[in-house]
Amino acid sequence: MTRTLAVVTAGLSQPSASRLLADQLAAATKNELERLGVPVDMHIIEVRDFARDIADNIVTGFPSPALKTAVDAVAGADGVIAVAPTFRASFSGLFKSFIDVLDAAALEGTPVLIAATGGTARHSLVLEHAIRPVFTYMHAAVVPTSVFAATDDWAGGGSVDGAVASLRARIQRAARELAAEIARREPKTIADPFALTTSFDELLG
Repeated sequence: MTRTLAVVTAGLSQPSASRLLADQLAAATKNELERLGVPVDMHIIEVRDFARDIADNIVTGFPSPALKTAVDAVAGADGVIAVAPTFRASFSGLFKSFIDVLDAAALEGTPVLIAATGGTARHSLVLEHAIRPVFTYMHAAVVPTSVFAATDDWAGGGSVDGAVASLRARIQRAARELAAEIARREPKTIADPFALTTSFDELLG
């Protein structure tokens, strides 16, 4: 049965290193799932496209139709890849704001691959000290391997071949872990909040 993969990338520029890393992680995960005989549909969510909608949602409590579609895609996904840029030794505020507008139980039990980008490898601890705790708090099943890409990790302009060997190896390992977690789980089903859980006969009785 086809699985769904939501790819959340919070880069601020176009193109961005975060989107580049997200695309490579998504492609590697797709290849691993297909190797396991599991077809996959992907939803790419560029958080920057929803910046104003996210701010409005935070202060009003109501998402725009476009933001709701993006949030529902994440909540309904069988797996999530989340990539954030690093600013001031932590993930960007826009990335965190998008996570904040998700329902508290949206990622419960969902396999998640976390990744980040930054100017230097000194920022790599943001994955374990800041990003992983957020998704653990949300009861997501965060895969063991996280991926950080510094500027020096891109050796040749952005293709998969342009990434240095160590980065390619981390991408492949993380993708294998995420694909294995998605493949071993049943496809996610989202309960209809308007569905009747009690029959009319029971209600009338």
